[in-house]
Amino acid sequence: MPAKRVILEMGTGNDLHGGDYTKAAMRAVEDAMHHSSLPLIRTFKLDARQMQVEVTIGVQHPERVDAAAVKSALPHGEVTVKVVKGGLDVPDNETGDIAVIASAAVCVRMDLPQARR
Repeated sequence: MPAKRVILEMGTGNDLHGGDYTKAAMRAVEDAMHHSSLPLIRTFKLDARQMQVEVTIGVQHPERVDAAAVKSALPHGEVTVKVVKGGLDVPDNETGDIAVIASAAVCVRMDLPQARR
């Protein structure tokens, strides 16, 4: 049976100075994780290592995100990270600095036990 989506959380993160896209992406993932709880794992006595965690990060320059670093920030499951064009860059024309805003979607899928009738 294919894994079922059990949670979808969104988050935003930023790097206000320095234009660090990875830092903004990791903060977006942390924001999403702080909004979620997975009590069903304990309720159904599931193995958290079996979670399929799909992370999508949106930033203006996807090639500047270290996907491996983002992946390492997730504590459980089989994690995949995809980085796409999105988010915002907010330039400060007076200083030449840039604020990077990243968005994240974190989807968790699991094989669930069959419902009893």
